[in-house]
Amino acid sequence: MVIRQGEVYWLHFGAPEGSEPAGRRPALVVQHDRFNRSAISTIVVAAVTSNLRLAAMPGNVRLRRGEAGLSRPSVVNVSQLRTVDRSRLSDRVGVLGPTRLKEVLQVLVLLFGTEDLASADL
Repeated sequence: MVIRQGEVYWLHFGAPEGSEPAGRRPALVVQHDRFNRSAISTIVVAAVTSNLRLAAMPGNVRLRRGEAGLSRPSVVNVSQLRTVDRSRLSDRVGVLGPTRLKEVLQVLVLLFGTEDLASADL
């Protein structure tokens, strides 16, 4: 299965610990395609939730119903990242548009404090 940055898949996050996401929910692939195409068997994703109250949290990105194939308004919870084996990603929900994906990725730059590295040729 070819997995690309910006795609949304169903993922079972398992049992929660504290404020962690739990159960089966959409997950946005945030890992760069350079890694997705490599022999690395893991994928970095951000949890997606329909709990719209989380849209008020710093950096979270609210999505409209229908964006990325989501059936209801949702929020990309950028602080809830998970590295999972690619085999755990099940049905593809859809693809986030390039403008919205860029918005999510810019928040991740802030989250990790890598503003100075963002333009570096890695």
